[in-house]
Amino acid sequence: MIVAENLHRAFGAIEAVREVSFRAEDGRITGLLGPNGAGKTTTLRMLYALLQPDRGRVTIDGIDTQRDIQGARRRLGVLPDSRGLYKRLTARENIEYFGRLQGLRGTELVSRTDAVIAALGLGDIEHRRTEGFSQGQRVKTAIARALVHAPQNLLLDEPTNGLDVMATRSLRAFLREQRSAGRCIVFSSHIMQEVAALCDYIVVVAQGRVVASGSAEALREQTGEANLEDAFVKIIGSGEGLMA
Repeated sequence: MIVAENLHRAFGAIEAVREVSFRAEDGRITGLLGPNGAGKTTTLRMLYALLQPDRGRVTIDGIDTQRDIQGARRRLGVLPDSRGLYKRLTARENIEYFGRLQGLRGTELVSRTDAVIAALGLGDIEHRRTEGFSQGQRVKTAIARALVHAPQNLLLDEPTNGLDVMATRSLRAFLREQRSAGRCIVFSSHIMQEVAALCDYIVVVAQGRVVASGSAEALREQTGEANLEDAFVKIIGSGEGLMA
């Protein structure tokens, strides 16, 4: 479980995130939904401790990221906004490298790498250098890298950005499998269809603040709209907070 409490982060005079609070439960997909520039990526970076909040705190399975950053990170698998693959390494080498960073060695490293390669269908490209990979191949490799140490919690920044229809469908199915396995999944998006199709709980962020939260159905009911897109536009347009 991931808990964000009153997160605030400024860059000079710009307040990117202002008092953001929410709880992401195990066995549930939580979506951060908001327009570009709303503060979603900054919030995610604070969740995985790449950025420290000016105020507030984050706990990962009860571990405070500011008190035990390495302990918290061991509980996390992260797909950042910059996929960051090493182009000279093969897909397998990228995955194994991150496994070693998480303390995996020997047969455990091999078996975990084999497992994520099989789960994400990377067998036909595992020995190819990642330079020249398609967007879908890069994203799958980056997700496999994030999963190799079997973390309880997944943080994904715009995971379907640039993917084609088939790759997007495959990724959706994979995330549902992870949810069924009891993992806590948080992902950011500005794509309404993605959030509606996947998320059990939605946190709407605008201008660095949480302006609404709840299931897609709850947000539609509270705004009186028939679909999530219209509900989102009304929430952002009114600036009124809606919590469920």
